[in-house]
Amino acid sequence: MTEQTLVLVKPDGVRRNLIGEVIARIERKGYVVTDLRYVSATRELLTEHYEEHVGKPFFEPLVEFMMSGPTVAVRVEGNGVVEGFRSLAGATNPTTAAPGTIRGDLGRDWGKAVIENIVHGSDSTLSADRELGIWFK
Repeated sequence: MTEQTLVLVKPDGVRRNLIGEVIARIERKGYVVTDLRYVSATRELLTEHYEEHVGKPFFEPLVEFMMSGPTVAVRVEGNGVVEGFRSLAGATNPTTAAPGTIRGDLGRDWGKAVIENIVHGSDSTLSADRELGIWFK
């Protein structure tokens, strides 16, 4: 069954010129990029995206990081793409992410208040639908 998911190449990935690498890995896996946007995220967009984290101690540093530069929002389609991309991305912490994953190969701990881990991927089909609606209005 074909699904859609949201992939974000976060500001650290954009700054490090990893957009093409991330998209190439998605495409080599056999998924299809069906829409792509270069976005300067606003506080409003990020508050909507991260609504479950509003008020948590890491919320403000996360929003500041995500507003620190452009983000590339990518709509990706394929069978099992939500779970498949999360596997391709690797563990949230790049220090423990497995080699061969995006975060394992390209990320590292920079000792900052927020983990800069290159990419975001929706965690469920419900989240994907909600997040795609936010980033691709």
